[in-house]
Amino acid sequence: MGREVGRRWLVRGALGAGAAAAVALPARRWLIPEAVAEPIAVGGLAVTCNLTLPVACAANQAANPFGTQDAAQLAFKFAKFGGWPELKESLMSGDVEAAYMLAPLVMDLADKKVPVKIVSIGHRSGAVIMVRTDSSYRSFRSLAGKRIAIPSRFAVDFLFLRKMLANEGMTPADVEIVEMAPADMPAALYVKGVDAYCTGEPFGAAAQRAGYARPLRMTRDEWPRYMCCVLTVREELIASNRPLVQNMVNYVLAAGAWLDGQRKNRETAVQLAAKTEYFNQDPNILRFVMDNPEDRVTYGDLRMVPGEFDDLMHQAVDAGTLKQAVPYASYVDESFARAARPASIAL
Repeated sequence: MGREVGRRWLVRGALGAGAAAAVALPARRWLIPEAVAEPIAVGGLAVTCNLTLPVACAANQAANPFGTQDAAQLAFKFAKFGGWPELKESLMSGDVEAAYMLAPLVMDLADKKVPVKIVSIGHRSGAVIMVRTDSSYRSFRSLAGKRIAIPSRFAVDFLFLRKMLANEGMTPADVEIVEMAPADMPAALYVKGVDAYCTGEPFGAAAQRAGYARPLRMTRDEWPRYMCCVLTVREELIASNRPLVQNMVNYVLAAGAWLDGQRKNRETAVQLAAKTEYFNQDPNILRFVMDNPEDRVTYGDLRMVPGEFDDLMHQAVDAGTLKQAVPYASYVDESFARAARPASIAL
């Protein structure tokens, strides 16, 4: 595996004429020009809040084809996960060294001394609260006592729901909140297993496009600078291969600007993400997210603003998601974003 190459102490050579022994010397992956490393796996979910990741992976592969010497230090690939719990466990264990994660979850991991750092934001906006088309629900007051699904208490979707309830003088105690995998939410709404759900796309768009659901609220209207998914790396990877982490950040930021740059780029991204090796989803649903409206999810402004993270952190503390305030510097490494250089998105 590529990660194993970066961890091992490896130099092959003979000691003197005819010697068969090999000497182990400390070597990081990018210091071994003859090594052709397997790409680092970057974990992510099949959600449009993660769309910059497959774009970045594909563009980097186009510029540094796997199997070349350049790719030995710069290669990264998309690794699809089915849910946040399994991705969290993989990042904690080191099975994956980088992933798109829920921002409050990273704060919690850092507070628990798990060696992880956020190095980039992945998107802006992109969450919706959906209700059935045939329902009478127009305000949150009408949802009192109703069942609402969220992906996780660590998801910023939960904080979005709390904001909308607070706007009408309500609290989460006024509704029944259940945690559910986002992919299961449209079907649960269809069979009336829940009365509403709050999640990232494309799971709102899937039900809306099918005709049985409509948005009650969207972050594009209520919280435009909403952020949820962030590129997170283990500190061991930062220590062992800064060029790779920098390359990932360069491509993620470039992917964001590219996605918001021209409409044709979004169509290219839809076709890419629909592939089996990425989201493996219906391109028509992904396209619906990109078009209805065009700023349903945005990617162009991925600046890391400390005040925004602090606000998010304090909301998570108020919600009981975090047990205590977590200092910004303990879970964010801004150095890669500050040093970022434009990467070419040649797709």
